[in-house]
Amino acid sequence: MSYNYTLKYRRFDQLLDDVQVDFQNLALESMIEPQQLIKVAKRVNYDLGLRIYRTKEVLLEICKGNVKLPDDFFVLNYALVCDEVTETIGTPQGTWIESRPLVTPYKQTSTTIDVCAAPIVNCERCNISPCSCNNSCSCSQQSCNTCYPTPLPTSNDSYCFKPKIELNCKGEAYELVQIVNPGLTRTYKRNFLIRILENPQSVECGCPNLYARSEHSAWIRDGYLYSTLKDAVIYISYQGQMEDDDGNLLIPDHDMLNDYYEYAVKQRILENLLMNDEPVTTKLQLVEVRLRASRNNALSIVNTPNFAEMRRLWESNRRAMYGRYYDMFKSYGAVPAVVPTNNFINGYNK
Repeated sequence: MSYNYTLKYRRFDQLLDDVQVDFQNLALESMIEPQQLIKVAKRVNYDLGLRIYRTKEVLLEICKGNVKLPDDFFVLNYALVCDEVTETIGTPQGTWIESRPLVTPYKQTSTTIDVCAAPIVNCERCNISPCSCNNSCSCSQQSCNTCYPTPLPTSNDSYCFKPKIELNCKGEAYELVQIVNPGLTRTYKRNFLIRILENPQSVECGCPNLYARSEHSAWIRDGYLYSTLKDAVIYISYQGQMEDDDGNLLIPDHDMLNDYYEYAVKQRILENLLMNDEPVTTKLQLVEVRLRASRNNALSIVNTPNFAEMRRLWESNRRAMYGRYYDMFKSYGAVPAVVPTNNFINGYNK
C-alpha cells in the first residue's frame, strides 16, 4: 500500500461551517449539535482507509528497553534500528532572540550600605571588595566602631555594572538571550530492520518488520515500544492520527471527498430531527441518495493507484513474465553469432 497522495487537510469546525451555510434555519434555531457530529466525521475517516492518513516519521531513543510512542501514533509502517552514529558540528547558521523571565526577582537595595556588613551591591559582577575608600585604603583598614554611609553604586563605578535586565510595570525582570544554532548533524551509517511482533491494532499488515530475521525484537503495547535492546536509537515511519497539534479533528480537503463528508453530516442531522418528530422525511430521502453517490466517488478516488503504484505493478508483472517464459532457457549457453565468410558472399553473388 502506498501513501504518496498529497492531501490538504482542514479542521472539523470548517466542515461544520459549510454544513451550517446549507442549513441556515436550523443553525439559527440552534438545532445542530456539533458534539453529535464528530463521530460521523471520524467514521468517514475510517471508511476511507489509511490512504488519507498522514505519514510521519520520528527518531526514538530507547532507554532501559522501552520508549513512549508519539501521541498521534496510529499504525506502524516500518521501523529501523540506527547504529554507527557520526556527529558533525557545522558552521553556526541562523540566530534568534528569546525573552526569558529571571528566576530570581530583581531586588532594590537601600540607599545606604553598612560598611561593617557583608558587601552587597546591586549588580551581577562586582569587585571583591567594593567599598568607598577612593582606592586609597581597603575596607579592612576601617574601624568597625565607626561606620560611614556609602551611596548606592552606580554604573559609573569601575567595580560594578548594571545587569542587562528589562523591567515591566509589574516589577518583573526579563533578559534577552541570543541563541545561535550549533548546526549539529547526526549521521547513522548502519540501519537494519528489527523484528516487530504481530499486533493487528498497531502494526500495518504489510509491515516488513513482521517478517524480518533479526536477533532483536520489539513489540507495541499501551502506547509504548518495548524492545530487547536496552539502549538504542530507532527510526519509525507511522500513520498519524487525524488531528492537529492542538488535538482538533482533521479531515481531508479535496473537492471529490468534501461531498462525502458534508452529506454524511447532513444525513445525521436530518436523522436526529426525524427522531424528534420533525417533518424532514423528504429531505432525508434526498440526502441519502446523494450520500451513496458521493461515497462511491470518494472511494474510487482514494483507491485509485498513483503513478508509483502503477510502476511497481508494471515491474512486478515484467518479472513474473520473465520468470515464466525466459528463465527456462538460462541453462543454455549463448548462441554464437554466425559471421558470413568471403566464400559464402562470393557464391551468393554468383
